[in-house]
Amino acid sequence: MFPIRDENPTVRAPVATITIIGLNILVWLFVQGAGSVWPLINSFCLYSLIPGDLLGIVPAGTVIPMIEDVGCVVDGKGSVTTLITHAFLHGSWFHIISNLWFLWIFGDNVEDVMGVFRFIGFYLLCAVAAAAAQIVSNPAAITPMVGASGAIGGVMGAYARLYPRASVYTLIPIGFFITTAVIPAVYMLGLWFFIQLVSSLFGAEGPGGGVAFWAHAGGFVAGLILIGPMQREDYLAERRRLDPKE
Repeated sequence: MFPIRDENPTVRAPVATITIIGLNILVWLFVQGAGSVWPLINSFCLYSLIPGDLLGIVPAGTVIPMIEDVGCVVDGKGSVTTLITHAFLHGSWFHIISNLWFLWIFGDNVEDVMGVFRFIGFYLLCAVAAAAAQIVSNPAAITPMVGASGAIGGVMGAYARLYPRASVYTLIPIGFFITTAVIPAVYMLGLWFFIQLVSSLFGAEGPGGGVAFWAHAGGFVAGLILIGPMQREDYLAERRRLDPKE
């Protein structure tokens, strides 16, 4: 299922959500060269999350293959900043567009509940939680992890807890046909989480890496938990004041 839009109005403009989307686009264009081979590889070597390097498990000098005859060399100085920087890198146009679309659909409402600065802190905490889940799943891994999916998983977890009955318009491919349906958020996002969890448990990533399903699941759980203490206490009163029908 792929979300098209939701029926869930907001009180304030999603300043933080737009800012995060903009930062991701800027990094993709000017750091990763919009997917050009050498900038992409360089960004992976410098800013992706490599669990084995971060924890010092992989010996310095280890070469992580990227393309034929080219790889990243582990220097034994893994930086904790990669717990954040990995979430602003992507591997392809489809990767960044799909991630940022999900953030756009669900981020505005979650930000609305928190405010700009809390939402930014929440987003970064979810990115760290997602990275931690992936590290725990395979501490010695040397496959570079990139993508905002874990942090956005946190946004989706928060949305599912806040607005379980919100209507989400989705595209649903059935074989060669594509149909649309309106689905309550809790079912769509719950199914997404279930797929990530099952894929993690049954090793759908494969030996060579692939999708960081544990990061997705970890981010989602972090969002479910963090939304409780991080939402503004006055939000519901403000929303009812602006829209008496709420």
